Amino acid sequence: MPQPTWIDEITFADIEQNPYDVYERLRREAPLAFVPALGAWVASTWRHCQMIANDSENFAGAAQPSLLRTFGTPNVLSAEDDTHADLRAMLDPALRAREVRRYIDDLVRPIARKQLESLAGRNSAELMAEYCEPVSVRALGDLLGLRDVDSDTLRQWFHALSSSFANAALDPEGNFLFPEGFEAGDKAKEEIHAVVDPLLQRWKEAPDDLAAISHWMRDGLPEGQSRPPEYIYPTLYVILLGGMQEPGHAMGSTLAGLFSRPDQYKQVLEAKQQLLAKAVNEGLRWTAPIWGAVSRTAKRAIEVDGIEIREGDTVMVTYGSANWDQAEFEHPEVFDMDRPQHAHLSFGAGRHACAGAAFAPQLARIALEELLERLPALGPDPEYPPLEMWGWAFRGPKELRARW
Repeated sequence: MPQPTWIDEITFADIEQNPYDVYERLRREAPLAFVPALGAWVASTWRHCQMIANDSENFAGAAQPSLLRTFGTPNVLSAEDDTHADLRAMLDPALRAREVRRYIDDLVRPIARKQLESLAGRNSAELMAEYCEPVSVRALGDLLGLRDVDSDTLRQWFHALSSSFANAALDPEGNFLFPEGFEAGDKAKEEIHAVVDPLLQRWKEAPDDLAAISHWMRDGLPEGQSRPPEYIYPTLYVILLGGMQEPGHAMGSTLAGLFSRPDQYKQVLEAKQQLLAKAVNEGLRWTAPIWGAVSRTAKRAIEVDGIEIREGDTVMVTYGSANWDQAEFEHPEVFDMDRPQHAHLSFGAGRHACAGAAFAPQLARIALEELLERLPALGPDPEYPPLEMWGWAFRGPKELRARW
């Protein structure tokens, strides 16, 4: 049966500002639909996202044009088979849950405390730019070995790469509607090379045990061998975007959710450590930081629930929409850290699930513990307009104005 004609009228403006109305209608009327503005199929329900993400027989890694244009290949999101296994073996050791528990406190708390010192003597701040994102980028930057790159530069890099990745609008012929939208990302990649090329050369000769990228060069390889820079860079871009964006925006969304629920916020303030993990988990569900950026590629022609998908077609598995599926969550639009226990999909599913699934929530939890310990009177700033979320591929608060 033909899909509803209104889907042909969906624009990027519709879904970047507020994807929820569009995706609620998709879940109800066309849970697997081809959206011309994206040049891709969109899976919008929990069931369809789970089904496609876990179907390695019929679906391969992501290959949407803006992803390949931004990251290049081989990257961990697109790669398959031995290459994907090698890239995950390169990334995963520093991000496994047991390893994260070993170092995360010592990594994050000093960074959070130092950032809080920059707010001393004040009674208000824009927390996304002045706390959440700086702590997020600094923690991951230090873990990677980019200790000499200042936090403002790291923030500029991930925002530039994000704008490049999200520049996914296509014309009917499959060409990018806004090719100039890649310029900031290209400039950021030039800057990244200028910083990282010398480090790779240094670490090739003298490995740095405290720098994850240094380990990427040789871990899992026979002695004397190393991975070449051109193999490492595409996945490094992925991590500099998603790995830096996700924890900071998880912090911001969690705070925004708690501000919307004074009763639950009071509970958190009275028992921070015990409840913040629950609050962060709900913040990740309520506003998935990586909202609609994940996709799969059909390995072969396949029929899914009567819908014919061609070989090579892209299917967006929109985890932010799945997390608001009314068939799975009661009143999903409400932040409720006390809702019945139910897994969310903000870190994806299947073999391409996010490598940072243990790192990001722990980073966010510790940073929020430090923030609320230092500023227990923290609350939304009434002098500013209500909170505004933004983004379809990546989503979080545009600003988070607070007072204390």
